[in-house]
Amino acid sequence: MIALQGIEFSYPGGEPVFKHFNWTAEPGDLWAVLGPSGCGKSTLLYLLAGLRQPRAGRILIDGKVLERPRPRTGLILQDYGLLPWATVAENAALGLRLRRFYGPDGLHAPPDERVTEVGPRVEPWLDRLGLSTVRDSYPSQISGGQRQRTAIARTLALEPDLLLMDEPFASLDAPTREGLQDLVLGLHSERDLTVVLVTHAVEEAALIGRRILVLRQPPIREALIFDNPGGGTPGFRASPAYPAMITALRQVLDGGR
Repeated sequence: MIALQGIEFSYPGGEPVFKHFNWTAEPGDLWAVLGPSGCGKSTLLYLLAGLRQPRAGRILIDGKVLERPRPRTGLILQDYGLLPWATVAENAALGLRLRRFYGPDGLHAPPDERVTEVGPRVEPWLDRLGLSTVRDSYPSQISGGQRQRTAIARTLALEPDLLLMDEPFASLDAPTREGLQDLVLGLHSERDLTVVLVTHAVEEAALIGRRILVLRQPPIREALIFDNPGGGTPGFRASPAYPAMITALRQVLDGGR
């Protein structure tokens, strides 16, 4: 479970982004966080990842106060975060190699996990994500969709229980974007992941989020939540509920301007 309790956050010299903000997410939830540029979506994700700390209030994950990045949280960024001098296979294995180096210290790796072999945990994801044929290629030699799948493989090889995604499909063409959206939905269903996906696209939020958190202009004081039971389910894109949810989200976003 994720619980944000009385969160306050601002950047040095800036106005508050969050002020007395509360929000909870249950294990296995599928959340989309929607809002215009500059509203605090990415800031919320970095707070959940432990990369930034609130100035007041606290963040709890599984009942423990989040004070630093936790090993069981996976973060996927829009710019992929791949090493340009490493192959697809090497990039996909990077997180596990770091875990093997540090050992089960509870900071870089879970205290109950000791990585002895990297290949058996990486190769299945390369196969599953259609990367086996480009495993020895470098990021500059593959497509944007393949780079994003490499970032996903690197994250899933770490076996996270919480997956945070910061506009991961924004720069991709429509067919590639839809294919990766379906992939994430399938993985969520199979592995019972808690997923929080940040997006500025109303259509993507309505398609993916079973619960949708809408952020408007800072300071964010309340969690504006839409329940979207059909989100993330097969065939939802073609159902009447999908355009209805898009309309509802557009209305609330337009009302916040």
